Amino acid sequence: MMKDSDHTTQLRAERGDVTREKLLNSAIDVFGRYGFDGATTRKLADAAGVNLQAIPYYFGGKEGLFIAAAEHLASIIGSHVGDLRGAILTRFAELDAQGAQMTAAEARQYLTQIVQRMVVLFVSEESESWARFIIREQMEPTEAFRRIYGNIMRPMIEMARRLIGAILKDDPASEHIRLRTLSFVGSVLVFRTAHAAVYAQLEWETAGPRELEILQRHAAELVAVLGAEKDRQS
Repeated sequence: MMKDSDHTTQLRAERGDVTREKLLNSAIDVFGRYGFDGATTRKLADAAGVNLQAIPYYFGGKEGLFIAAAEHLASIIGSHVGDLRGAILTRFAELDAQGAQMTAAEARQYLTQIVQRMVVLFVSEESESWARFIIREQMEPTEAFRRIYGNIMRPMIEMARRLIGAILKDDPASEHIRLRTLSFVGSVLVFRTAHAAVYAQLEWETAGPRELEILQRHAAELVAVLGAEKDRQS
């Protein structure tokens, strides 16, 4: 049986976890809207619905919350593709152990799954605050960008480089594949970074089941055309 003191300690820990989570989720939105300088501790606390003293208590101050929010954002994005990313990395490890290369067909299958998942995520309301935060950091990189890039962007881009390298039968470390990968990633990111223009051009008001199905077909097409010209020439 749990003692009263143990039960009280557990409740406090649970409340602390909830408060911390509220601050992290709200901070992504507030920092994205106002930047580091414009996001006052009052704005951050009010957005989370917590006491002002919670920020120094849990994070040591605004800067600590800023860095923690960046790491939290990377973790959230990673959770949406974590299982797929794990499966692909496991497959690469198997091939490396065998001294074998992934076939173009298998690489296309994996890349299609990634892109289909990401494009649906990018048109969701959930990703709006992420985009604001990341775009600010792209324009004026800080330690927060280094955390996001190191924890999620770089690993995902490097994995995409390896898949695209397998499709195009070229070295993933080559400048050619790095550029092709960045251009490919940009063709997917446009659905978040140019969200308003995308909806205006497609004459969509929302992304319901029909629209998501169209986007997934489009994502598959983006992968299908990779290397298609080279294949025809050979």
